[in-house]
Amino acid sequence: MMNMNPLMKLCKKGALNNVAIPLLQYAPTTNNQRVAGFEVAPGDEQPKVFTTDNLLSRTEIDDLIEAAYRQIFFHAFAWDREVALESQLRNGQITVRDFIRGLLLSKTFIDSFYNKNSNYRFVEHCVEKVLGRRVYSEREKIAWSAVVMTKGVKGFVDELLNSDEYISAFGENTVPYQRRRVLPGRANGELPFNIKSPRYDAYYRGKLGFPQFVWQATVRSYKPQDQKARAGSPAQFLDMARSISPRGAAPQQLSALNVDFLNAVPYRK
Repeated sequence: MMNMNPLMKLCKKGALNNVAIPLLQYAPTTNNQRVAGFEVAPGDEQPKVFTTDNLLSRTEIDDLIEAAYRQIFFHAFAWDREVALESQLRNGQITVRDFIRGLLLSKTFIDSFYNKNSNYRFVEHCVEKVLGRRVYSEREKIAWSAVVMTKGVKGFVDELLNSDEYISAFGENTVPYQRRRVLPGRANGELPFNIKSPRYDAYYRGKLGFPQFVWQATVRSYKPQDQKARAGSPAQFLDMARSISPRGAAPQQLSALNVDFLNAVPYRK
């Protein structure tokens, strides 16, 4: 990202969109999504499928739209929402696949993922979010990066959504999700994409000034609510009492031989 030659700069800007380069061939590896699952009963790790194959109520279509935002944006603020696309989806004018395409081409996604990452990193994000799996290898990453270079972001998004893998996995009416997170014989499944794949790469994270490490001299400890002192409890003033450290007056060191009894005893004149 930092030392790009003129050709790479033109590629990043999509200036070579008219150059036709076929998608490079890459061999799929044995990832979780290619292994048949064996689940006795559905658990918490099994993804919930949101689809419009059945007639949905207003609440169900709202849940589907929120699931699409979580899959593509991870979180959508009020100004990130695509109101026109939501209206078209609710009225049946577009399919779920069209709605996903609109989110991928929205200003929020372009600013947050394309402009803040290299082509390779951008490909990783899109493959995880759209195809629901990690990239197989560096060769697949290079192959999709060449599509971004030659056809731009729109052409790359169309290639992903029109691919046989996407059509067979999600079709026209299903929101993409992370496939095969759990395998038999493994204690833990795969982490969600949004946890193990930061939005920005290392270059932009350093440029934006995070993560920031703050070292503290004291270690914070957690205390349950029922063990915390309530209002008026003497325990709240214990630290203040310890900080005072009161000291009594030291006793006088006097000897009976040094006392002038005649003058010290009062008498009436």
